[in-house]
Amino acid sequence: MYGTIVNSLAIIAGSIVGFLFQHRFPKKIQQIVFQGLGLSAFLIGMQMALKVQYILPLIFSLIIGGIVGESINLDMKMEHFGNWLKSTIKSKDARFTDGFVAASILFCVGAMAILGPMDEGIRGDRTILLTKSILDGFASIALAASMGIGVAFSAIPILIYQGGIAILAGFSQNFFTSSMIQQLTAVGGILIVGISMNILEIKKINVTNLLPAIILSVIFSLLFK
Repeated sequence: MYGTIVNSLAIIAGSIVGFLFQHRFPKKIQQIVFQGLGLSAFLIGMQMALKVQYILPLIFSLIIGGIVGESINLDMKMEHFGNWLKSTIKSKDARFTDGFVAASILFCVGAMAILGPMDEGIRGDRTILLTKSILDGFASIALAASMGIGVAFSAIPILIYQGGIAILAGFSQNFFTSSMIQQLTAVGGILIVGISMNILEIKKINVTNLLPAIILSVIFSLLFK
């Protein structure tokens, strides 16, 4: 859990820096930074998605995962949680919930968010998570400068998600095969592409309701095998 805690603290620190300097940047600077972040997210997502080994499990995961997410209104639940956090800390930031949701998905979905806690849980190696902490820290500066202090609270799902994987990995060392990790990475990549489209305002993608696809990709990987 040590690596995950460091990761969370890096996100909080980066978000505070970005938020404090938010109003010192002209609007056009904030806009170009946001666009650069969106393009970077698109590239990262595509690189991850192209690691897909089997396309059918990925398609089934996204379609059925989207149906599950819509059925349980996952986006509304996450939005309500973001609004609850906003009211709890009495924030007047108009983009608080948007920042919280976007950062939570961006930081939780990805190869390093899976492999990092697995390495820590299985071998006690925190190298990936510490590297991810540096990357997330700088990314949170850019995100918070554009989307506000809500980005800092994405540290909460990071603690739960990555911490849970680290604990699970410690008890099931042989469960996550390399093939399964590739499928997880590919699905995560598609979701990050969706986030980039939202950031760039190309098309509004309900990425939150597609999150069950991550769990389903594990199930379909096992069935396909």
